[in-house]
Amino acid sequence: MPDGAMSWLEFFEPSGIPYAVAILVVTALAAGFVRRSYERLGERFADRRLVIQQTGALVRFVVFLSGFTGAALTLFKLEKELLLGIGGTFAVAFGFAAKDLAASVLAGIIILVDRPFQVGDRVTFEGYYGDIVAVGLRSVRLMTLDDTQVTIPNNKFLTEAVASGNAGAVDMMIQTDLFIGIDQDLAEARRLLTEVLTTSRYVNLNQKWSVTASEVIQESYFAVRLRAKAYVLDVRYEKAFETDVTERALAAFREDGIEPPAVLHRGV
Repeated sequence: MPDGAMSWLEFFEPSGIPYAVAILVVTALAAGFVRRSYERLGERFADRRLVIQQTGALVRFVVFLSGFTGAALTLFKLEKELLLGIGGTFAVAFGFAAKDLAASVLAGIIILVDRPFQVGDRVTFEGYYGDIVAVGLRSVRLMTLDDTQVTIPNNKFLTEAVASGNAGAVDMMIQTDLFIGIDQDLAEARRLLTEVLTTSRYVNLNQKWSVTASEVIQESYFAVRLRAKAYVLDVRYEKAFETDVTERALAAFREDGIEPPAVLHRGV
């Protein structure tokens, strides 16, 4: 057996294995309890949900760090030789990954200080769209709307633009487009869409909203675009709000005889 392995085994305490396992199990249970507790708090106090999520992420980090440290202390005798060995190992590892790691750590500090986004924000970055679920010193984790977790190195955010839809707030502006023919009753269509928009159960009428119209070329033919813009009560309602407004507006259009754009000449 190599001398290096023998030197490490000299500091290993086999009798500490049961205690280390117990500490890790308790750590996992505690982290799960913290996660569930903060999730319930976020549901109960919806207006403070993002702050609660950020606090919960920090507490879980402290729990894991404490648990792993405690397990290590029960497995190894912390003597001068061991500390020197650990320091040498980390020095070698750091030497190989210093450039990327240093850039990611620096970027992580910048993100935490500058706060271009935070945990709970709904952002768009390099084609990905979803919620920020964790901001660490090395990477940011983003959960897309189809429940795909994307891990992005922090240093990417130093050179690429990131768009935050809610910027730390619970509510967020949503834009929904509908199209009708240029020969249809525009005033009536706007009235119907306004009624649908302002009666949606997901809309926050304490924030600004609007329904605008413009003539556009859609798929090589002329159409009138009706654009409804309003804030949802919670970013989690984004798709539900879009679906609700679209379904009810199209039903109202059909009932009132307002037709979609005609690709060919509309029959009389």
